[in-house]
Amino acid sequence: MTEPADQPMEDHVLVEVTVPAPADAVWAALRDPAKIKDWFGWDAETLKDEIDFIFVTHAQADESRRTVVFEGVSDRYEVEARGDASVVRVVRSAPAGDWSDVFDGMIEGWISFTWQLAFALARHGLKPRRTIFFSGPPRADRLGRSLLGLDAAPAAGEPWAGPLGPDESAGQVWFTARHQIGVTVDAWGEGLLIVVDQPPTEKKPRGFTMLTLTTYGLSDAALADLEARWQAWWDERFETVAPGC
Repeated sequence: MTEPADQPMEDHVLVEVTVPAPADAVWAALRDPAKIKDWFGWDAETLKDEIDFIFVTHAQADESRRTVVFEGVSDRYEVEARGDASVVRVVRSAPAGDWSDVFDGMIEGWISFTWQLAFALARHGLKPRRTIFFSGPPRADRLGRSLLGLDAAPAAGEPWAGPLGPDESAGQVWFTARHQIGVTVDAWGEGLLIVVDQPPTEKKPRGFTMLTLTTYGLSDAALADLEARWQAWWDERFETVAPGC
């Protein structure tokens, strides 16, 4: 959508994360499709095409400034060197205003994926991952964070332990945001669970939840068992509907 020419624009930082990796390594993770698949989105038949569309054919990269601008939207990735670490942020150029109460699916996606990028680099050196994804509205008026017992989770960086869906596990609170939370899960090969909850709206009167389970080093049998347990847990509490529907 084109903004009126006379409407003042300003930069809004949608998400900013410090990553314990050199800027060159982070930049490569943003530009090489073979690396992007190990942090962006989740496993799906369409993932390769999505990466090509967003990061290759519809992106303009400035290597000297380490910025990636996405065509058709006013969003960009920035990578800033901080010694041996890096700051990664997504910035949107948009009209001035208060966005604190806004749920925007694209913004929530940038938040999730940028924290997945940070996790993949910080904890696993961008090794291959395998993911399990669920999305849909709850069958009752409780969203994912509440049903998982994460609405009272400690602050980011603090350890946690206890029931998690159908399992008992432990880990660390990786990040918190207004509409989502990410926790590391030791039992998944030091994996990551991200929960995104969209509040109720007229179109979605019970709200909408998305879960991304990221795993590392699990055998095929262990991954299949994990998916079966979580699928049964999910089906009791949620309908399955694709994001955006």
